[in-house]
Amino acid sequence: MTRDGLKKLEDELDELKTVHRREVNERIRQAKEFGDISENAEYEDAKQEQAFVEGRILKLEGMIRNARVIDASDYVADEVHLGATIKVMEVGSKTSHEFTIVGSAEADPKNARLSNESPLGRALMGRKKGETVDVTTPRGQMKYKIEAINKDPKKTKKAS
Repeated sequence: MTRDGLKKLEDELDELKTVHRREVNERIRQAKEFGDISENAEYEDAKQEQAFVEGRILKLEGMIRNARVIDASDYVADEVHLGATIKVMEVGSKTSHEFTIVGSAEADPKNARLSNESPLGRALMGRKKGETVDVTTPRGQMKYKIEAINKDPKKTKKAS
């Protein structure tokens, strides 16, 4: 996991513990004031939200506890690795894509953050600039050529 990804998880956990937990408890308290809770939709809704919040808190705590923060200096500069921002070209269509390889917990394809466990991420890991990889995707068999590898994602532009 990248440092940014860990920070986002810690921020979400803090928000859930300090803000959402309090809001849900207040909703439950207000719903109880309506009287009979056996047929109280607000109470049931608040209890379900409480269960979701507590479940998410447990999941985030586990992810943070087990997280291993990657350090780009631990990797060979010219190989695809976690935290690297890479540019690839679809061989058939000549369309270029740029994204950062991240752990599965941080994956966000819409924001150019590709999981190392995705078919393309897995195929690219450890490869070098200029290499071509074959990937089985939902769209079928694809070929991608690695055009560039950048260790510092802050120095690259966002994918188009």
